[in-house]
Formats: sequence, structure tokens, C-alpha cells
Amino acid sequence: MRDLVAGMRYLGAGQRWVARHGRWWGFGLIPALIALALYAGVLIVLALWAGDLAAWATPFADGWGAPWQGLLRGLFVALLFAGGLTLSVLTFTAVTLLIGDPFYESLSQKVEESEGHCPPGPDQPLWRELWNGLRDSVHVLLRAAGFGLLLFVLGFLPFLGQTVIPAIGFCVSGFFLAVELTSVAMQRRAVPVRERLRMLRGRKALAVGFGTPLVLLFLVPFVAVVLMPGAVAGATLLVRDLVPDEQPPSGADGDEVAGAGPVAGSGAAPASWPASQGQPHQPLPARPAPPGPSGPGSSAARPPAGW
Repeated sequence: MRDLVAGMRYLGAGQRWVARHGRWWGFGLIPALIALALYAGVLIVLALWAGDLAAWATPFADGWGAPWQGLLRGLFVALLFAGGLTLSVLTFTAVTLLIGDPFYESLSQKVEESEGHCPPGPDQPLWRELWNGLRDSVHVLLRAAGFGLLLFVLGFLPFLGQTVIPAIGFCVSGFFLAVELTSVAMQRRAVPVRERLRMLRGRKALAVGFGTPLVLLFLVPFVAVVLMPGAVAGATLLVRDLVPDEQPPSGADGDEVAGAGPVAGSGAAPASWPASQGQPHQPLPARPAPPGPSGPGSSAARPPAGW
């Protein structure tokens, strides 16, 4: 429950950051607006042809009488459109991040600089960064599609398919949405996509708490466009505490910089880890801080200073 609340706090912190930096909020809207126009056209086409697709997919019901034929095909249309909306939520972030890679890279870097320290990113040409982003997004989306197909089939179960399964679906979508949004800051730290998935699987509640509210909000028209810059900012703040920096921004090891959140101690693994190494990148373990006036220790993924 603590991680679930922490994920929601990171989401709120990102929205507050862009609210204080209006120019960067407007800058981050550009790729989201482009992606919105593309997805609006696709969903309109799906809505127009959903009835024909339902009739094509259920030829065995052609001879059924009323109301069974209408109920079956109506359920098929509802599930098809719900699946399209869920897929849109998942792929919207990936497509928007791909379109806006230079935009969100600059936005994420600015967030890190404002918090006191920005790790140097890998020295790669733009085409290589776009290719890596596309490859990682396809990897994540294939995993998400597998879960989506399973949940689509389970949606036909009586009662459970209309109650429990949609709730699970939102949580699964929220997890993969968090994976996509953290990719910008993770790529700067050279963390491979498989390692990102492993790290966030180890903190499922944190990822679900961050991503699931966004999934629900993204279902409201145009909200995804407005919240996307803040979502990238919040994901950057989350990664700053989830993945340790190689060197602390301050002169003394283990100290915190005002407004920058916790930094790694001497036992933390380096954040910038080449993918060519065989040893996997390890997330920052929970480490008790020296006892002081505010009490002992805290979680490795506590919210940034100033909350």
C-alpha cells in the first residue's frame, strides 16, 4: 500500500512540476497533439466498422433469433471497442514517445537538472536513439498484447468478465504504461528494457500506483494530451529514486541535495551501465539512513524532497 501511494505521489509531483514550468508544458504538448489526431482517426474507423466485424467473426449466429444474436454481437462489439481503447491507451504513450523523443528527452533532462543533477546520457546519434526506443516499445507492447488477449478471452466469463477482469485489465495497463513512461529516463541511464521490466516487476505496486490513474484519466477525451508532459516529468522523478546515481551530486557521500531527493550511497550499483556487460543492473535496495532527528531510514523509492 505504501508503494501504491508513492506511485500516485510521483504522478502528482510531475503535474506540479509542469504547472510551475508552463513553457515546458507547452513544449511537451506538441507530440501528444500529433498522436491524438492519428488515434482519433483510427478509433472513428473502428466504431464505424465494429458491427460488420462482429457479423464476420460470428457467422455461426446468423440463424439465431432475437434477442440472442443481438446480445452476442453487441457484447462482441463492446469488447472489441473496449480492447481498442485499451490498446490505444498502451500504444498512445509508445507512439507519442517515439514521435516526441527529442521533446521528451529535453523535458526529462530539464526535470533532472532542476532537481540538482542530470546523469550524462549515452553518446548516440538521433537515429540510433529512435531505433532503440522503437525496439524497446515493441518489446513492451508485445508483452502487453499477450496479457490483453488473455483478458479479452476472460471477459466472456459470466460476472467475472464484467467486474473483476476489467479491474485487473486497468492495473495491467497501468503497469505497462509506467514502463513506457519511465523509458526516457531509463535510457539516459543505459538500463536495458528487460532490466526495466524486472525492476518494475519488483515494485509492482509503485508502477501500478503511478500508471493506473493515468490509464483511467486517459480514457477521458483530450486528457491524455494535457497530462502527457507531467506524466513524463513524474516518471523521471520516479526513476531518480528507483535507480541510483553513480555519484551523489553533493560533495559528501550519501548526503542529499535540497530538492533532489535521495542519492545513492557507496554500496549502490552505478546507474550508467553498458548493455554489453553481462552483470545486470541492480535497483537501489532499501537501506536505513543514519538515525537522526527525523527517525531512522526510509524506503529506496520515497518521494523527492520537498513533499
